Amino acid sequence: MRTKLRLLLCGLAATAAAHLAGTGSAEAKTYYWVSHGSPADPVWTYFLQGAKQWAQDTGNTVNTSFHSGDVPSHQEAIRAAIAAKADGIVSSNPDPGSLIQVVKEAKAAHIPIININTPDPTAGFDAYVGGDLLQVGQRWAQYLVDKKLVKGGDFVWMPVEVPGATYGVQEEQGASTVLKPLGVKWEVTDNTLDQAEVINRMTDYLTTNRQKVKAIIGLGDMVTGSIKRVFDQVGIKPGEIPVVGWGNSLDTSQEVLNGYINAAMWQDPQATSYIGLSLAAMESSGIPVGFNVITGALYEKDKAKLYDGIMGGKK
Repeated sequence: MRTKLRLLLCGLAATAAAHLAGTGSAEAKTYYWVSHGSPADPVWTYFLQGAKQWAQDTGNTVNTSFHSGDVPSHQEAIRAAIAAKADGIVSSNPDPGSLIQVVKEAKAAHIPIININTPDPTAGFDAYVGGDLLQVGQRWAQYLVDKKLVKGGDFVWMPVEVPGATYGVQEEQGASTVLKPLGVKWEVTDNTLDQAEVINRMTDYLTTNRQKVKAIIGLGDMVTGSIKRVFDQVGIKPGEIPVVGWGNSLDTSQEVLNGYINAAMWQDPQATSYIGLSLAAMESSGIPVGFNVITGALYEKDKAKLYDGIMGGKK
């Protein structure tokens, strides 16, 4: 049912985009797509692909920017879009509460502003497209419990790229609702947005804490996609430590296929950007958006080839 719903939503977005593009007689509009992520983060290449595909399909201009967790830079990018009288803005959320003021400024300028990837209900965006991160964290933790991979008194390691960023904070909160009542302990560690440093820090942590780590929840795509390289360096065999986390990179889908990761979450990144821009275009055309679109699917080895093919460009 969830798969059918996602396909239906994507189909509706494509139909709306084609309608908005018209026959070429309508004047092209300019939209801004703003990401808190890093261009080196594999998942954001897929989000960017969705934005570029939408621009190609509709004939509209989409100006894109990455800000690598730099909140002031992210805020200024949105203000620049407002000053340029953008027809619509699509933005992720770098930290809880960090975009409240700039969202108000966009609304005062009557510019539609859609939130993607990392939600902040307090910010007053017109709509949200992406995963329910609290629910995502719950699903990861519940998976470990249901599969009897963790029990009371165990320790779970939660590596993340940027501690304090919206995505990791909400995912940890979701996981805690499952783990805390069982007496499972956990720790979130900082691993940065640099791939080489991610591997170094994760390797050092596992080398030191190998005996107490009973399971791993990867709170970001870069850390989850580094599991194989880290395990190989530390001498941990596939499946020796259960792992769940994000699954939006070829590295991760291959790790699932090869047994390094038990289950990974597909975030529908291309569809998220495409639908987000479609909603902004609807608002710009006077069609109010009164709903959010929730994406995401947890996959194991039996479904990993599907997502591996999507990320590898196979249709």
